[in-house]
Amino acid sequence: MNPPLRLQFSSRRRISRSSDFTRLKEEGRREICGTLILNWLPSKELRLGVVTSRKVGSAVIRSRARRLLREVFRQHQYEVTEPVSMVLVARKSIAEMNLETVRRDYLRALSRAKLRKPLPSAP
Repeated sequence: MNPPLRLQFSSRRRISRSSDFTRLKEEGRREICGTLILNWLPSKELRLGVVTSRKVGSAVIRSRARRLLREVFRQHQYEVTEPVSMVLVARKSIAEMNLETVRRDYLRALSRAKLRKPLPSAP
């Protein structure tokens, strides 16, 4: 029997240094998909940073956007094929979207970037 998956987003997995964000933006690959932009680079472990600019909206809207992006990452972290450092940039359109829409855009961006594990085929 397999142990249950831990769907946590620990501080070890957070990108917080400005130099890391800059390096990912300049050297990383980019995928634009609906409500978000995915920047990524291969790394030793899976890490996430979230960016929401003032263009997205008020502080309340930006905080909600960050929560949505972190939640989608948390729920689907085991679907990423290889360890990468990724930054999710919220686009202005995220303000009106719900969790399902953000999830769809995130998974589509992972698939386009070839970072998503293939879905198991039905028997």
